[in-house]
Amino acid sequence: MIDFSLTDEQKALQEMAREFAEKEMKPNAAKYDKGDEFPQEIMEKAFEVGFITCEIPNEYGGGGLSHVDTVIISEELAWGCAGMYTTIMASSLAYTPIILFGTDEQKKKFLIPCTEKLSFASFCLTEREAGSDAGSLKTTAKKVGDEYIINGSKCFITNGGLASLYVVFALTNPGKGARGMSAFIVPRETPGIVIGKEEDKMGHRASNTAELFFEDVKVPAENLLGREGMGFIIAMKTLDHTRAPVGAAGVGVARAALEYAVEYTKTRIQFGKPIALFQNTAFKIAQMAAEINAARHLVWHAAWLMDQGIPCTVESAMAKMYGSDVAMKVTTEALQLFGGYGYMKDYPMEKLMRDAKLLQIYEGTNEIQRLVISRGVIGPIKS
Repeated sequence: MIDFSLTDEQKALQEMAREFAEKEMKPNAAKYDKGDEFPQEIMEKAFEVGFITCEIPNEYGGGGLSHVDTVIISEELAWGCAGMYTTIMASSLAYTPIILFGTDEQKKKFLIPCTEKLSFASFCLTEREAGSDAGSLKTTAKKVGDEYIINGSKCFITNGGLASLYVVFALTNPGKGARGMSAFIVPRETPGIVIGKEEDKMGHRASNTAELFFEDVKVPAENLLGREGMGFIIAMKTLDHTRAPVGAAGVGVARAALEYAVEYTKTRIQFGKPIALFQNTAFKIAQMAAEINAARHLVWHAAWLMDQGIPCTVESAMAKMYGSDVAMKVTTEALQLFGGYGYMKDYPMEKLMRDAKLLQIYEGTNEIQRLVISRGVIGPIKS
């Protein structure tokens, strides 16, 4: 029997996240979208209620929430403000490889402090010449005695300028390409880490995105995650776990756009009646609502599979791809319903449209998601 209902606990979690978004995020979304001020006070509150550390297991001080719980929260927070959602949830992208591949000692040393006071973490994979082609990165980690010396740079790192902890991917055997990649836990205070420029982004302007430089950064061998050469596997397994929440964020952004559009079209009078009564408008709204609901169910299915321990690389890619595509489509259509008003910063539509775009790009572009899905569907081809 298939049960699409949420438990009482999940409904309470959903309501808590929605209230937080309604009270703390929505009223301040336009203010922090200007990009010249960080929402520190809101992040403090997000930490206090447990959103930032929600995926860290209970035994290490976190919320220990399931993947379904996490996507429920993600939708609500992105509904409030996608930029603040990114700041809140991006740390989970760095916590996840430690949760999945770290030793008990590493988890105690690096995760527990993150649950004791507000801090952020960053997942450092992308480079200027290694975006979708993650296997072509240039950052190296050379082993010298019982240390690794990291040299290189990373770009477009979410929370990069704020983080107290980094998970850094580097080549320990450059001759092997992706198979020579390893992952390291690197505390911010390690000498040699240089924070570069903060990016001036089109959307998600309440989040910090920065370039990082690693100049002879020495980390103990005990900070290696898994084994040498496991870095690519660690990165891909991590993204399998974190793509569904991005799809959920897409649902949240799209839902916000639809709600604004419905409210506006019911009160906007043209040709003597509300434009919601015109068939063209009504059909657009119907299509948007159907696609949002379809995206949500893809997201929930991928999250449920993860909770059951069932491999779901394809389903996670579908959730991320479709959820973010729906966000882009719905915000575009909703803005059109606003006409010229939708293009103005006095209304929320243009921000939602800008925010939707990034969801199609980060944590693997949607072109890469289609590649992942197609390979899973087509399977091996005999030559």
